[in-house]
Amino acid sequence: MHSKAGPGEEAAGQVPLTERGARTRERILRAAREVFEERGFLDTRVAHITRRAAVAYGSFYTYFPSKEAVFLEVADRLFQDMTEHALVPSEGPSPAACVRRANRAYYEAYRRNARMMAIIEQVATFNVEFQEMRRKHRAGATGRLAEVIRRWQRAGLVGGKLDAEMAARALAAMVDHSLYLWFVQGEDTPDTERLLDTLDALTIRALGLQA
Repeated sequence: MHSKAGPGEEAAGQVPLTERGARTRERILRAAREVFEERGFLDTRVAHITRRAAVAYGSFYTYFPSKEAVFLEVADRLFQDMTEHALVPSEGPSPAACVRRANRAYYEAYRRNARMMAIIEQVATFNVEFQEMRRKHRAGATGRLAEVIRRWQRAGLVGGKLDAEMAARALAAMVDHSLYLWFVQGEDTPDTERLLDTLDALTIRALGLQA
């Protein structure tokens, strides 16, 4: 027998009990992301989110105990979008083609999420929970990338002496930081294809793959 959830209990990971509740929760999440992107984390208030979502103030606390909790879920979903699929090469006609596809997919994911990424980077400087979440997603993505490299090593496509884990970390950091400097810091960079072609070439050469 389930007792009625109190304010904020469902934000800890419980799924809303009704379809209407699920829709309301999703509306709050969408509104929160919009407001965070417009105002930043520090200047956003729960009242801003509830007005954007067109829900009662108390409804917010039915699903989330705080502004930090809703921000954490928005950020968690963002990193799932960015690292669970885009960062890791998928199957393709050749390993080099997989690298090119992965870099372009990650570029598109970063472009979609650039405004939130800038805010997340800011929050991570003073919030340990967000730092841990970011590390968790990064570790998962680099772990999957390392396994791809090991598979290529077993197939004789990548040198067996290369440390797959460290290579995955270094290559992921190179791509990620290059896009961070471009999208978030606004660094003067060449056109998109020139940048991506260079990241492709560096990754392919570092792994010793056939271009």
